[in-house]
Amino acid sequence: QVQLVESGGGLVQTGDSLRLSCAGARRTGVYYDLGWFRQAPGKEREFVASISWSGRDTKYADPVKGRFAISKDDAEKTVYLQMNSLKPEDTGVYYCAWGGLGAISPSEYYYWGQGTQVTVSS
Repeated sequence: QVQLVESGGGLVQTGDSLRLSCAGARRTGVYYDLGWFRQAPGKEREFVASISWSGRDTKYADPVKGRFAISKDDAEKTVYLQMNSLKPEDTGVYYCAWGGLGAISPSEYYYWGQGTQVTVSS
């Protein structure tokens, strides 16, 4: 069982930065990816970024490339999402998730946190 708890969301202005954290994001003995997803009101949950269990491989959705960075600290069992140059379209509930290698579909992730709200005002 993997229990994930996100934190770090908030209300910011366009161009600001936020760093999201997800605690509980480590499990030994298996290979996995850790991902961040977001869901805006009335829209489907979408992939934002992922990092492999080794930390060597990262993936980003096109809208966040160059602005967001995913990282993890195994000692702290935490995965981070550094979000820079935030835009109003980045607004949504951000979820961290634990899933299969190379996965970018929500259906390929097995454990989810409760989400943290990010609101970017214009």
